[in-house]
Amino acid sequence: MKKVIFIMLMGIFLSFSITSCREKTEEKKGVVEEMIDNGAEVKVKTNNDKTKIKVEDEDQKVKIKVDDDGDVKYKVDTKDGSGN
Repeated sequence: MKKVIFIMLMGIFLSFSITSCREKTEEKKGVVEEMIDNGAEVKVKTNNDKTKIKVEDEDQKVKIKVDDDGDVKYKVDTKDGSGN
């Protein structure tokens, strides 16, 4: 009985953590889209296996890295020094 309860609790915990991570990614995508709509400067750099995208406006800077495997990493920095 303890194993069943433990497995259920771990499943719930895992589903919450995955959902939370997905929400953060969607939020960052929204920030990038809004910046582009407002006329932010977009720079794209491609190496052998990676693509780097930099979106920058007067308030914040977003760096996006895409690997060959399709892994995407976002980094958001504001001009006052704080970031995600």
